[in-house]
Amino acid sequence: MTINNPIFIFALITVIWFIPGILVRRINELKQVKKSKKRQADAINKLYPNSKDSSN
Repeated sequence: MTINNPIFIFALITVIWFIPGILVRRINELKQVKKSKKRQADAINKLYPNSKDSSN
């Protein structure tokens, strides 16, 4: 595999092009999952607030 091989150059450019996009997408998906879990926990806390007098 040399720099003059068109298949090698195509594969190299493809890898360089797509790897950052894949990484950014995964990071954004993780952020979105964390946000949705936090939003869900906040909604549950609104519906079922912790009472101060829970020792009945």
